Formats: sequence, structure tokens, C-alpha cells
Amino acid sequence: MLKLYRYIHWFRDCEKSHVPHVGGKNANLGEMTRAGMRVPPGFAVTISAYRDFLRYTRLAPEIRRILAATPSDDIEATNQASLEIQELISAAPIPLEIERAIVRAYDKLCAESSVADLPVAVRSSATAEDLPNASFAGQQDTSLWVRSAHSVLKHTVACWSSLFNARAISYRHQMGFPHEKVFISVGVQKMVNARAAGVMFTLNPSNGDRSKISIDASWGLGEAVASGSVTPDNFLIDKVALTIVKRTTSPKAIEYVPDLEARCVQVVPVAPERQSVLCLSDTEAIALARLGKQIERHYGCPQDIEWAIDQDLPFPENLVILQSRPETVWSQRARSRLSASGASGVEGVLASLLTPVRLR
Repeated sequence: MLKLYRYIHWFRDCEKSHVPHVGGKNANLGEMTRAGMRVPPGFAVTISAYRDFLRYTRLAPEIRRILAATPSDDIEATNQASLEIQELISAAPIPLEIERAIVRAYDKLCAESSVADLPVAVRSSATAEDLPNASFAGQQDTSLWVRSAHSVLKHTVACWSSLFNARAISYRHQMGFPHEKVFISVGVQKMVNARAAGVMFTLNPSNGDRSKISIDASWGLGEAVASGSVTPDNFLIDKVALTIVKRTTSPKAIEYVPDLEARCVQVVPVAPERQSVLCLSDTEAIALARLGKQIERHYGCPQDIEWAIDQDLPFPENLVILQSRPETVWSQRARSRLSASGASGVEGVLASLLTPVRLR
């Protein structure tokens, strides 16, 4: 029986059915943790914490009033409404019971990791996030290399308020998601000291070919790839044979790395001699592809996966998964016929071979 508490759910106690409690991102982290994937440990601050925060501060009616008075097609009005709502949330006090629950969970994570003031990522996890039919990913806040319980509390509130940034408000309206029906959880996860990081698709994102796996990689933390700050290296891998079909090296001029003194992440230039060097070995790329196949098999559909290589751990334990969500572009399209007859597998191959070819 899973141990589910009102304000804190540990990833190891979460699974995909818990989206209503911890949002899509945290539910997936728990699902992968329980499936034996290498996921950095952490916990979710639940939807109940956010809802009780709104109830305690009596902000919900005021947020509804502001949104109701905001024309959906007015960009300036949406920006102003967003600013007003986020200021209200940031200024409101966290109920003591919720604050104590978050602090206790962070202290426990520090103790389990044997690191005082453990660096963590504080990420938003909305109930409408990581769905197969919509792409809400990246709309809410993520803060990296957060240290101390006080900072975790501060960034938790920032995640709550980011549910009402202008981009999120506009997208929910466009997709027909009622604002009052979307809630937010917050994930607090041990940081990875990444030598390299990036994203992996368990299909070819350029043409939807499901027989391939595509890996984008850059030096440092994955934000360089996610933000588009660099053109990453790319590995295209045959999903069946697990062989590298193509390698593309790109000049990676910057990387995101932790600033230990300032307790934050900074952007620094990559040394010229490293810029055009592949940041993954062939062995690492193949091992990542193998993990990608396992995750796709577990979920039963193509995946968009965030990964990192922890420079403090030996291979293959250093290959860690930070997130996985359904791929939302090609997965929604009808799959093309694999043979002249429309059959698949061995029957499809035989049908194609036996189909007459007209020469001109």
C-alpha cells in the first residue's frame, strides 16, 4: 500500500495514477522510480498544499475575478492580469502546517543524501502537464541548485504563482482548459552534477520514424538544450540494433553550471578546445538509447525524455533520467503504411517483396 500524505508525497510512493495529487511531471518521476529507472530522489508538494494555500489566503475568488475581467485575445490585459495575480500569490503567507511539512521533507532528503543544504531542483508539476494531447511542458517555473529549506519554500511559492504567467493563461484559454480546473504540485528533486545533459526522443523528431532514437546533448546542465541556447550534438540510433546511424557534432559555446558560492546556476563559456568535441561517448549514447527503449516500453508510446550524466558517479550509474513525457507531435498523427499491402511485421515484408514493380 502506497503511503500518500496530504502535503508531501515521496517520488518512491507515486505512480502515474497520482496525477490528480501530484501533477504529470511528479507522477511520471514516481512511476519511473518504482519501475527501477535511475531517477534522482525527491518529493512532491501536493495539489492539496496549493489548494489549501489558496483557501487559507482566500485568493481563489480574487484570481477568478481578475481572469474573468481579462479579454482572452488582449495580450496587454493578459500580461497585466498575470502580473497582478502573481504578486498576490508571492505576497501571501504559507500556512504553517504546509510550511512545516515542506521543511521536514527537505530536511529528510538532506539526511538521506548525507548532504547538509542539499542542492535541489524545484520544478512545477501541473495537473494539465505531460498529457498526450497537449504540450504544457516548460510553461511553469523551474529553479535549479536551490539550497536551504527557506529557499525551497520561496521557490515553491514561485512555482505556484507561475501557474498564472501570461503564457500559461493564454495557452489554457486556447486549449479550452478552465483556469479553475488546473492545479499545481511542486517537485523537489536532488540536483545532478551534470557533465552533459539533454533530451532524447524515442522516435526521429524530424520525420516521426519510430525505428530510431534521437539524442540531443550539450555540456553542463540540460537547460542549454531546453532553452535553445546552444545547437546540441545529435546521435541518431537504430532502435532495434542499438547501433549509431549518425553523429552530428555542433559547436557548443556555452554551458550551464552551478556556482557553488552564489548557490545558483550560471552560464559560462565553453573552452574553445571542448566546443566542437562530442559531449557523449558512443557507449554512453547507446546506454541512453537502451534506457529510452525501456521507458517507451513501460509507457507504451513514444517518449520525450530529459536525461543527464552525473560526473560524480561511475558508468552506467551516472546515466540518470530527469523526466519523461509522451511525445506530442508525431504520436498524434496516423502512422504511415509499412508495406505495399498495409500489413506489418513479417507479413508486411513478404507482401512488399511479392508486389510487382513496374519499370518505366
